[in-house]
Amino acid sequence: MADLLKTFGEPAANTAYLLCDRHPDDAVAFTVVGKDMTGHDITYGELRDRSSRMAGALAAQGVGVGDRVATLMGKSAELLVASLAIWRLGAVQVPLFTAFAAPAIALRIAGNDTKVVITDADQRPKLDPESGFPGERPWRIVTTGPATGADLSFAELVEGHAPLPEPVAVGGDGLIVELFTSGTAGTPKAVPIPLRAVAGFAMYQQFGLDHRPTDVFWNGADPGWAYGLYFAIIGPLALGQRGLLLNGLFSAESTWEMLSRFGVTNFAAGPTVYRKLRASGLPAPGDLRLRCCSAAGEPLPPDVVDWALDTLGVPVRDHYGSTELGMVVAHAWHPDLRDEIKPGSMGRPLPGWNVRVLREDTNSAPARANVPGRVVVDIADSPLMWFRGYRDAPEQTAEKFSPDGRWFYTGDTAARDEEGHMFFSGRGDDIILMAGYRIGPFEVETVLLEHAAVAEAAVVGVPDEEYGEVVEAFIVPRPGTETDDALAAELQQLVRERYAKHAYPRNVHFVAELPKTSSGKTQRFLLRPQQAPSRRR
Repeated sequence: MADLLKTFGEPAANTAYLLCDRHPDDAVAFTVVGKDMTGHDITYGELRDRSSRMAGALAAQGVGVGDRVATLMGKSAELLVASLAIWRLGAVQVPLFTAFAAPAIALRIAGNDTKVVITDADQRPKLDPESGFPGERPWRIVTTGPATGADLSFAELVEGHAPLPEPVAVGGDGLIVELFTSGTAGTPKAVPIPLRAVAGFAMYQQFGLDHRPTDVFWNGADPGWAYGLYFAIIGPLALGQRGLLLNGLFSAESTWEMLSRFGVTNFAAGPTVYRKLRASGLPAPGDLRLRCCSAAGEPLPPDVVDWALDTLGVPVRDHYGSTELGMVVAHAWHPDLRDEIKPGSMGRPLPGWNVRVLREDTNSAPARANVPGRVVVDIADSPLMWFRGYRDAPEQTAEKFSPDGRWFYTGDTAARDEEGHMFFSGRGDDIILMAGYRIGPFEVETVLLEHAAVAEAAVVGVPDEEYGEVVEAFIVPRPGTETDDALAAELQQLVRERYAKHAYPRNVHFVAELPKTSSGKTQRFLLRPQQAPSRRR
């Protein structure tokens, strides 16, 4: 741990060198798999050459140290090249989830000094005013498709520019990524991620996942979210070990084929992926070589662990973390940390993290064994702790830290048994975990309120066998509104178009009022057990 902290935290630390240039040129960094299941290896030497040229091109567009460059891209070689090019310049990558609609994308890049947006060709239309994107923009657009109008061509930039002479060293405190997390009481919050955070990512990659040089490693999470960015891309790059990237949407068929055709030995994904494999009814290939299976992003049901042992030949081990921390608790796979899986447990704190459970009514006393309490990180005793606050959000930052600066509040609740195993209980911030994606109720509610028929709106997550949780909406209609199936369908489609396709409410409940505190804050937890007339699509 001390070596990792020194390597990624020293003042002269250089992101491009640490994640690419120090590794052998001929070593395979990633195998990128297309929709036709054809794999293409990209080496560290190729990544260095292509990203150096892209960095030179971005520098010619005025991108420099500390500037934001957004990536609206799927899992591809171009994403790898773009990310490393941004880091070579000492600039800050702003990853954008490709399922977001135009308004959600604009919310994440407006007002943060974004200089360039790099986008896949099929995502490019989202950046036009016709899609709801702001008409005037201060950034240039680089597209992986043909350049039109003011756009720049990704391929021409990579091939047409001289390489950047030397990558910029930003040091351990220099920012490399700005990733957004959503809560319940405001707009998405920007999490600045410094280079020294990679020490924690590498520690989890090595000990939580037990990613070995001999592994065929595949993390199926999307790089627009923390688990995919941190541990499908940055973690493997930090270790200099090969990873797989599947450029396409999830399906049970493609997942089984990936695991079989490429001989995956180490697999990580959200619990929903395992549930969907089970629900598909498709037989598992007979030639699986799995050594490790891990899950993160939402609670892992014990029955999935049992199914995996019977079907995959290995259990699925549950892991826990957050955008602000990385992964901090796990049923780790490394032999030095591996222990017996306790059903329903997410494991024990990983090295470098002191994660505690405090009583709800105190700021210091631990909760009794097996009694739920607040999950906190003891900052002074957690050398891998890197989060210092959200960008331009002092009030939200203050809510995450205890007044004496000792604790970081995760916002989650859990119980801890006598042996230190932690059992997830709930979320204090009402985040909805659907198929591993974190959905902020506030963003969905904001979209629903755009409809002329909606006076008030609240959304919650409800259990779902396939997705873990799905979104349900509670709508207070305006006087005189006819609450029928047609209106429910309109609201569902509005969320698909204005926020994200996966986040639309599966049920729409029309209610006379929403439960609120005396200060007027909606009490979402009271909505979950309600049985109200609903419209489902």
